[in-house]
Amino acid sequence: MTTVYLDNNATTQVSAEVLAAMMPYFGRLYGNPSSMHTFGGQVGIKVREAREQVAALLGASPDEIIFTSCGTESDNTAIRSALATYPERRHIVISRVEHPAVRSLCAHLAKEGCRVTELPVDSEGRLNMEAYEKSLTPDTAIVSLMWANNETGVMFPVEKAALMAHDRGILFHTDAVQAVGKIPIDMENNAIDMLSLSGHKLHAPKGIGVFYLRRGTRFSPFMIGGHQERERRGGTENVPSIIGLGKACELAAAYMEEENTRVRQLRDKLEHELLDRIPNSRVNGDRVNRLPNTTNISFEFVEGEGILLMLDRYGICASSGSACTSGSLQPSHVLRAMGVPFTMAHGSIRFSLSIMNTEEEIDLVIETLPEIIQRLREMSPYWDSGRQACATPS
Repeated sequence: MTTVYLDNNATTQVSAEVLAAMMPYFGRLYGNPSSMHTFGGQVGIKVREAREQVAALLGASPDEIIFTSCGTESDNTAIRSALATYPERRHIVISRVEHPAVRSLCAHLAKEGCRVTELPVDSEGRLNMEAYEKSLTPDTAIVSLMWANNETGVMFPVEKAALMAHDRGILFHTDAVQAVGKIPIDMENNAIDMLSLSGHKLHAPKGIGVFYLRRGTRFSPFMIGGHQERERRGGTENVPSIIGLGKACELAAAYMEEENTRVRQLRDKLEHELLDRIPNSRVNGDRVNRLPNTTNISFEFVEGEGILLMLDRYGICASSGSACTSGSLQPSHVLRAMGVPFTMAHGSIRFSLSIMNTEEEIDLVIETLPEIIQRLREMSPYWDSGRQACATPS
């Protein structure tokens, strides 16, 4: 059975070009890039080249790129560094829809005495900028706002938000894990101090990330050890993955136009056809200001987990907006923050595409999903009563 993979916001396939670039460094080119001898030095040259490739995608300088293990480590590095370098400040500003890498850390820091403000979003998932401006105080150490939401694709105006923070002398960090490689980013011409990205979201392997640190920004290392990364992140470099990430960033720059044309068109076709063929369905989030590859659609009176299980029988991979943890009946914190109705939120599915997807795959989903939703609704005790309630005039 052919696999139709539409869960690229969760992880992406390592591209063939990336894998080919990595392979020599698992075998014959195994030297330590920090060694003084030529055997290790040639590896060090390739690490520097990868740093330049990442910097080019971000519009940054190579010395502003710090390799980490993942986006979560980068997020932790940013927030903990701000608190360490501004010890007199104990306030953190985030949004209610941040990734757990930020929200869980801030919940932990709140138990240690920090004050955390979680900014609201509207029904389209857009940030409340008035609330944001009011949240900034002399005690604020850092603002951490995601560039694009992992569930809905909705983008925040992080460049504007960074300027507002700077006007008050506050550090600004963005989790750009979902945005990097999908939209143009130019760090040289914005006010963002720190940025996180993760390799496995743009066709590089898992276990490699980047922490961007603007030159001159106060910094306290999270990983303390040797002299690697100019003593900003200790630990022997993950050479194959770093080289793979560099290649992936080079490819992302080359394919960004396709991401924003062909991939966007496939997403829009999928979305339009599903909404047209399936009654009582809706898109969650701003349909204009979002990533080109992402759609989050709710199907009323069915469970997202049931939809996913039936899609899986056809080899179609997507993800649910509902919590998938055992024993949990709560929909995602993102949809709750947006005020998505309970009967809709539980039946939400995220489809996230990549440049590897084809129109034939999208057509298969369009032909398959309406029947799945119909079958599930026929089994649902809420479907008939829900339709009658919707049809009854108030």
